[in-house]
Amino acid sequence: MKLYLRGHSYRYAVEQMLLTLFPDQRPEYPGGELEDTGPMLELSLIQEEETLAAQAVLRWEGQIYTAERLAPVQELTGGLADDRVKQRILRLAFYDAGVAALGTDPPWGALTGVRPVKLPTLWLTNGKSRQQAKERLTGLYRVSQSRAELALDCAQVALQIKNSLPRHSLSLYLGIPFCPTRCAYCSFISSDVKGALAMVEPYVDLLCREIELAGKQLLANGLNIFTAYIGGGTPTTLTAGQLDRVLTVIERCLPMNGCMEFTVEAGRPDTITGDKLDVLRAHGVHRISINPQTMEDNILELLGRTHTAAQIQQSMTLAETRFQGFVNMDLIAGLPGDTPEGFDCSLDWVLSMSPANVTVHTLALKRGSRLAEQGGRLCPPQEVADMLALAESRLRKAGYQPYYLYRQKYMSGSFENVGWCLPGTECVYNVIMMEELQSVMSLGAGGITKLVNPDTGKITRLANPKYPHEYLGGWDKLSDTKKAAVQFQTDLMGYASPEGCPPFQ
Repeated sequence: MKLYLRGHSYRYAVEQMLLTLFPDQRPEYPGGELEDTGPMLELSLIQEEETLAAQAVLRWEGQIYTAERLAPVQELTGGLADDRVKQRILRLAFYDAGVAALGTDPPWGALTGVRPVKLPTLWLTNGKSRQQAKERLTGLYRVSQSRAELALDCAQVALQIKNSLPRHSLSLYLGIPFCPTRCAYCSFISSDVKGALAMVEPYVDLLCREIELAGKQLLANGLNIFTAYIGGGTPTTLTAGQLDRVLTVIERCLPMNGCMEFTVEAGRPDTITGDKLDVLRAHGVHRISINPQTMEDNILELLGRTHTAAQIQQSMTLAETRFQGFVNMDLIAGLPGDTPEGFDCSLDWVLSMSPANVTVHTLALKRGSRLAEQGGRLCPPQEVADMLALAESRLRKAGYQPYYLYRQKYMSGSFENVGWCLPGTECVYNVIMMEELQSVMSLGAGGITKLVNPDTGKITRLANPKYPHEYLGGWDKLSDTKKAAVQFQTDLMGYASPEGCPPFQ
């Protein structure tokens, strides 16, 4: 779609709304006069003495649609607040014109971005009631009733966790970027272990060094780990011996005494053995995740997952004897070849195994995935909607509650991923990470350390080397990242690093 921005340069906000309304369109910026043919949006921002106006002129399928949103100039108080007001009315004007053209509202209305829970959490923090927050979601942003309820359920969990976070702690993410095979939908920084076998042992060596480095700095500055999560890739791709090495270094070097939750993503059933689970449990891991994605063998094969539904059941039996009441299972709505009936059968299987948490994802066609490279197509939005409605109905009936959610680009129907849990079994790390409530130090290839200032809301991101082979040669960057993260957190606590803090080496 050709985009003409007049009186502003908020490309990102406009492109977010374009992705929400017209996911098959890609932005073009021809500039100059309007061209006569093809999809087009002219989006203008006009400031008058008392009013700020956003005006949209949209051409879609040969028809012209117009819309206008206003804000009083008094709302412009300077700085970032001005940007928020301007972007809000620009997005809403585009949204109004787009919905008129399409004839229907997306489930999340005019809310864009991956974190739709942040706004209602902010409103509840500032004293709004649940009903007031819901009316704002459904009124101003035109979010559907069901999605507004989901967002508010998750916002109340986020607010409860936010109010319990101590300043002298941060959370930890540790990445293992290897998998037994690469799934067709995957775009994560991970390598097929068969092709990367030579890197695994050196990777574990360097990761242990990075853990030691982080531990020295955290301990010397009085910082604690609040929650910890080992993800991937598939961490259980490592052997039992390699897992033991990593976890031993974590136990010996990191300030884990106050860690209230330690999760490891076991993920693929074809990597799970009793020996590996025994290692995890012996080192204080509280909970694991087993991610079938579907319980239909024919779809598992299409995805390139070298396991069966029966193996998933076997893995759950192994896990439940060691992690009773704290196992998560993932399902994906909208997988190629799946149907609402097939998805309902997968729900049957999963509910029969009684996991503590069930995370229901919507398939997103991610760049870099095999599905995207092969020209894959998403499931029809109505079928995905039916799958998600089935999941919500059946999970609520079984006693599960939504506790976190997020969205991704290129999702069929512009839906969401939702984590469901039995009462008292929330994965706190998931909420902290998704709602950006606390600093998270990330170790390993592809890790992004997020430094969160709870007073200002500002977030600083520090990236580790992205791929395993870059990580193996990136010690200097790893050292600098740890130093910056610890300095940020000690400054946040209001005191300087104590004398005797060990130098970075």
